[in-house]
Amino acid sequence: MHKNLVVGAGISGAVIANLLAQIKKEKVLVIDKRQHIAGNIFDYKDDKTDITIQKYGPHFFHTNKDKIWKFLSNYTNWHYYKHKVLANTGKELINLPFNLAGIEQIFPNEAQDIKNELITEYGYNSKISILDLKQTKNKKIQILAEYIYENIYKNYTTKQWGKQIGELDNGIISRIPVYINYQSGYFDDKYQAIPSKGYTNLIKNLLNHKNITIKLNTDFKNIEEKFERIFYSGSIDEFFDYKFGILPYRSLKFVNKLLNKEYYQPSCVINYPNNHKFTRITEHKYILDEKSDKTIITLEFPKQFKVNQNIRYYPILNQENNLLYEKYYKEANKIKNLYFIGRLGRYKYYNIDSAIENAIELFLKL
Repeated sequence: MHKNLVVGAGISGAVIANLLAQIKKEKVLVIDKRQHIAGNIFDYKDDKTDITIQKYGPHFFHTNKDKIWKFLSNYTNWHYYKHKVLANTGKELINLPFNLAGIEQIFPNEAQDIKNELITEYGYNSKISILDLKQTKNKKIQILAEYIYENIYKNYTTKQWGKQIGELDNGIISRIPVYINYQSGYFDDKYQAIPSKGYTNLIKNLLNHKNITIKLNTDFKNIEEKFERIFYSGSIDEFFDYKFGILPYRSLKFVNKLLNKEYYQPSCVINYPNNHKFTRITEHKYILDEKSDKTIITLEFPKQFKVNQNIRYYPILNQENNLLYEKYYKEANKIKNLYFIGRLGRYKYYNIDSAIENAIELFLKL
């Protein structure tokens, strides 16, 4: 007899199951509709090249939170990796996030003046949202802001989200700020690394406990056993049979290509804001620095999410959709000992460390 049911064997479900089994010594049943654990961070070794492929798109662990780093370090060794992204504007490759080096690249003659104006107005080492940068009254900064907005943010946002920038929460756009320094890495967190044997192995280690039972290819609706607590990391609207309507998400289509060359591109990820229907190309071997005379790239095509046709990836956060989620959240609060977790359960754009932190905080509240 299991005391707890965890629906979904992704990072949120694995953490809460681990804590219940490890600390409270309670029996936990973990189920997942898919045929594998690890949810959207699932990875596997390609049998032709031995390159680790992240099936559902690239995920990079980064955090400033010591407690999250220490917790995960009990279940994995680390491969230290600093993520680097370039944007192919159709004319040049520009570092993302945009930084002072980008100004020298794009505006070589005016670069010093523009840099001086930025540092005077915002301060060296600051990070500015492109939306805030566009509000400046400074003419030189206005020219820079317009270039960045038009060439890096505007068209990419439309492709990625299927909406104009003004139709989305500002927080989505602000996730990639403009750096007033020369930092070339995509993140600036204290800890940046990838589990050395991949994310699937990390989840396997989290779930490897005598009090945890795992059932794959299993739908929540087919579970007949009764539980004292249910932790649900599926979509909250699906749980309630879409009684208030469908929460909008973006989905993705991935196209993998095996290439007979050592490397295809100069960094792990290159974004394509303005050209092609795909948004980015990932070259997987960079992530764990794996050696092969061949390489595998993945082209990423954003799609509209449709129930029972494709997978939810990114919640489309805006006022209308947030209000719809609040209806479901109020409905969930009427059911005792039912807890929604993760991106789908909470309709939030969580990074990995935030998903883990939320699972730990929920456990502590219990």
